[in-house]
Order: sequence, then C-alpha cells, then structure tokens
Amino acid sequence: MTVEQLIWILIIISGLTLMMLAAFIIIQLSQPKTTAVIPKLDQISQDNRLLLERFIEKNGDLKLYVSNTFADQQRKSSEDLTLFSDKLSKTLDEQLDRMNRRVDEKLGAGFEQTNKTFNDVVERLSKIDAAQKQIEKLSTDVVSLNDVLNDKKTRGTFGEVQLKQLFVAVFGENKPSIYELQKKLDNNTLVDAILHAPDPMGDLCIDSKFPLENYRKMMDKNLSELERSEADKLFVGDVKKHIDSIALKYIIPNVTATQAVMFIPAEAIFAEITSRQDDLWLYGQQKNVWMASPTTLMSILTIVQVVLRDIERNKYAKEIQEHLIKLSSDFDRYKERWDRLLKNLDTVSKTAKEVNISSDKITKQFKKISNGESINSTDDIELIETHEENE
Repeated sequence: MTVEQLIWILIIISGLTLMMLAAFIIIQLSQPKTTAVIPKLDQISQDNRLLLERFIEKNGDLKLYVSNTFADQQRKSSEDLTLFSDKLSKTLDEQLDRMNRRVDEKLGAGFEQTNKTFNDVVERLSKIDAAQKQIEKLSTDVVSLNDVLNDKKTRGTFGEVQLKQLFVAVFGENKPSIYELQKKLDNNTLVDAILHAPDPMGDLCIDSKFPLENYRKMMDKNLSELERSEADKLFVGDVKKHIDSIALKYIIPNVTATQAVMFIPAEAIFAEITSRQDDLWLYGQQKNVWMASPTTLMSILTIVQVVLRDIERNKYAKEIQEHLIKLSSDFDRYKERWDRLLKNLDTVSKTAKEVNISSDKITKQFKKISNGESINSTDDIELIETHEENE
C-alpha cells in the first residue's frame, strides 16, 4: 500500500467521523431539551474521545509506517533523482561535446572557406591592380603614340619600322636575294623596301605613306559637317599626291616592275579607302599603284614566298633530272662491263673444270706407277692429250 492510499484512507475515516458526529448533534438538537440530553452528550463526547484515542493508538504504527514509507520513498526518489541527474549531466555533456565538435567543424570549414575567399579576393585585387597598372601604362603608351603620330617624320619612321617587321616575319632577316630595305634606285630615289619577285614581275617597290592628319579631322565627331567634309576632300587629295609620287619615283621602265605598292600602316585608313573612297582605289589602279595594309601586305609577301619556293624546288628538280640522266648512262656502262666479266668468268670456270679432270687422271697414273701396275696405252694417250690440251 502506497503513502497516497494511506493518506486517502485517513481522510475518509476522519470525514465519516465528523459526519456521524454532526448528524447526531442535529438529531439531538431537533428533539425537546431535557435534562437527559446533557449526560448523553457527555457520553458521546467520551465515546468519541475513546474512539479517537483508540484510532490514534491503532494508527500509531500506521503513522510510523507512513513515515518510514515516506522516508524510503524520499530516499529512493533522491537516489532516482541523483541517478537521473547524473545521466542527464552525462547526456548533456555528450550532447555538448558533439555540439562543440560540430561547431568546431563548422567554424573550421567556415574559416577555411572564408580564408579561401579572402585569398581569392586578394588575388583578384592584385590582378585588378596589375590590370590597372597595365591600363595606365597603355594610356601612357597611347599618349606617346599620339605624340609620335602627330609628327610627319616620326609617322614615316613608324611605317618603315612596321614594313621591316613584316618582311622579317615572312622571309627572315638579311635576305638581300629576296628583299632590300632603304634601297637606292637608278634615279637616285630611296625606296622603303624593294621585293625581288620572280619574273615576269621583277623588282617591286613598296613605299610607306601615312595620311593621318586630315583622316583624323574627317572622323572627328566634334567638328561640324562642313569641316569634316572639307577634311574629306583634303584627305582624298593627300592620298592622290602619294599615289602620284610613288608612280613617278618607283616605277622605272626596264629597272623595276611596272607597278608599285603604297603601304598604309593603319588598317582603319585602308578600310576607309576601300569601303568609302572607291575613286581613290580606281585612281591607284590607273597609276599602277596598289594600296596595301599590314594584313594585305602580309598576304602578298606570303604568296611571293610560296612562288619563290616553287621556283627553287623546280630548279632543284631540273638539276636532279640531269643527275639522273648521267647516272643512267653510267649504269649502262656498268651493265656492259659486268656482262663482259661474266663471260670471262664462265670461260675461267670451264677451263678450271678441265684442269681438274686432267689433274685427276694424272693422279691416277702416278698411283698406278707407285703401286707397280702396268699402264695401258689408252691411259698414255689420254695423258698425252690432256697434257697437250693444258699446253
């Protein structure tokens, strides 16, 4: 029986006793008062006191049992609570350890990712810084290039240098049999480059021209239409002057080719002439002056290189053919001599066989003589015939 059940039993007994006492009092109060009531009440009170004393006496052990049971329950509950506390503490420690490990792992991964991201950012910033420096350097170079291109003489030098680089890139350096730079012609004019092309073209003169000033004005959007139109006319005039100069100086009958090349170092200017200035292109054809940009000139030089290689290959092919004809004649003589040697070898072989036969017969005769045998007359005749044949 548990403590809770005992407590409930005590409560129920006390309640029943109080109810009985209250009912008795009510019954007595509802009757007429007499002198006999008081003694009865005293008797009831005494009976109740005795009943209570008996109940207390009987239930003294119950109180001790309840106290002991309650103490046992309290001790057990304390032990259970201690055990539960230990288990809870251990579980919480394990959970905290797992949480700490997970947090450490997450923080480590986060720090590693953050460090990697930071390094990437630093690397990108360094690249951006390097690119910024390159842009600044490029801006300086562009400014320097503008300074160079603003002067006519330096523009000419720029075109000559670019022309040289193209020739070197295609043919290599120091190839006087193929091209020459700054070549003085028979009319005492100096051409930027002369290409020794194969016949029937001959020596092709190439001169660099850079009509930049009026081209810039023509393309400047800040200028008015009238100013740009005037610059367009001046640009056309500049190009025609260059074409006339090249045709006059660098096309020399029986000395150079019947045509020349005007090299324009800027692709933009060449594109402007070919796309919008058809009259200039036709004017150059009439004067036998062909205009070329770095790209188109590279194509021209590459084609000439292929032609030169074919010519060189054909020249070697002719030499090889001549050598083969000579070798064929030598081989015919060799065959004739070998046939003659073979006949001689056959004769020698036949004679050697006959000598071998005679040697065998002579050997047989010597054996017969040494053995004391008689020699037949036929053997003498054969021996004599053999001796005569050998002679």
